Amino acid sequence: MSSMTRVLAIHAHPDDVEFQCAGTLALLARAGCHVTIATMTPGDCGSAELDSETIAEIRRGEAREAALLIGAEFHCLEFRDLAIFNDDESRRRVVEFLRRARPDLILTAPPIDYMADHEMTSVLVRDACFAAPIRNYLTRQWEPAAPLPRIPHLYYVDPLEGYDRDGLPQAVGFHVDISDVFAIKREMLARHASQRDWLLKHHGIDEYLDSQSAWGRKRGSEVGAEQAEGFRQYLGHAYPHANLLLRLLGQDGGGGKSGGVVV
Repeated sequence: MSSMTRVLAIHAHPDDVEFQCAGTLALLARAGCHVTIATMTPGDCGSAELDSETIAEIRRGEAREAALLIGAEFHCLEFRDLAIFNDDESRRRVVEFLRRARPDLILTAPPIDYMADHEMTSVLVRDACFAAPIRNYLTRQWEPAAPLPRIPHLYYVDPLEGYDRDGLPQAVGFHVDISDVFAIKREMLARHASQRDWLLKHHGIDEYLDSQSAWGRKRGSEVGAEQAEGFRQYLGHAYPHANLLLRLLGQDGGGGKSGGVVV
């Protein structure tokens, strides 16, 4: 629970973090961590009425306002919607951002989800974690940041509604009870008014916020909580295996690896 611990949540689009892990971020901020929220794109395809630059500027502002509710920074890596690819230039861009953000712990998109932007974000962030400490891996920036001292702890959030592309449920490594901070999570998502209004116009109900609440209740019901978020820790070779996330929240129970841990 150190104020020196730096946490980064990086997902594809504005509002992805708010749907999947904003409650946990609120708890980490309360525990004294420095929190940064980042998106790969500014959501430039997220309107049927506004041009890409106009909606992108609106959505950057909404994401910044949402982050401020928990005292977090917001950054956009300025990829474009449906144009995130796992290539050399993209990997170096993500590595440079990680070196600037200097996270100890990262929450990111799951490797299997319903759309390519989410999956490519997951791959790029995973590989950037590995590359960021490598001194000879150059990012070709004018003033590059220094390499990280070590590979960050890496966690995947849920795919949308917990299913893979074939509609099969994805396993949860552990849950975080966010009941105490769900109101903050809901308000963070509500700040994304451009997306909320679009759904209100098309569906006639507040599906945007209702779906967030329903999914949190579903994960919560699995562990006897009102609201919860599910995570899986990436435990690949050379990546940290100790569950830093639960330790920061004081919920690790003295355990080590995350597999099978339920909060």
